[in-house]
Amino acid sequence: MSETQKYSLETNRLNLWYGNFQALINVSLKIKHGIITGLIGPSGCGKSTLLRCFNRVNERYGNVTTTGEIKILDKNIYDPDVSLTELRKAVGMVFQRPNPLPISVYENIVFGMRVHSERKALKKSQLDEIVEKSLQEVFLWKDLKDKLHTKAISLQLEQQQKLCIARLLPLKPEVILMDEPCSALDAEATRGIEELMFSLAGRYTIVIVTHNMAQARRVSNECIFMLLGELMEHSPTVDMFLTPTNPKTAEYIEGRYG
Repeated sequence: MSETQKYSLETNRLNLWYGNFQALINVSLKIKHGIITGLIGPSGCGKSTLLRCFNRVNERYGNVTTTGEIKILDKNIYDPDVSLTELRKAVGMVFQRPNPLPISVYENIVFGMRVHSERKALKKSQLDEIVEKSLQEVFLWKDLKDKLHTKAISLQLEQQQKLCIARLLPLKPEVILMDEPCSALDAEATRGIEELMFSLAGRYTIVIVTHNMAQARRVSNECIFMLLGELMEHSPTVDMFLTPTNPKTAEYIEGRYG
């Protein structure tokens, strides 16, 4: 397997400042294609900032300075010829609280296709097929096939979050970023989202920020431990939880701080 195929995402000496505050310090990592990678660490450690770097969402906040390199499929996303629109098609994001558009289930899923299919409008039969396939991929087709024209914001929270994932899929992302996607959900709904992640892994590279150590241990293949803006440890999840190499990692996993 070539390096390009093996790694979906790489950073090299990545630094980020909010004004004068340095939130990321010389972060270098390689995230393998097709696996679930967990980002863990105490609040304020930089994990959500790092996640938002991967599709350059941090730049929306203003007064942000970034140095270093981020490669998605061997292309530096800070190169001048990189289109943010195309980058965010390739790197989709799911947030803490479900954020479906206040339109129908159907229109939520085809919204991105309508925006990005500039040359010619897709036929209704093509859109119908996209909607069905996307809902099947997130286990919602059976429940929602007769509710396609229902307002998405009327769905249960778990369904809303799955719909937010479903609307990414027609754009064929390479990477799916998840920023604490279960923090607003109960235990049963959390289990549903985790099962969905397992089903998507392999076809997509998934990076998830989570404060929940049990969740990180359940769902991720590899874990990255962040502390005060620095990457402290990156290893297979089972190794990190059973035999961490950094004493700070062990202290955090054992609940001594954070």
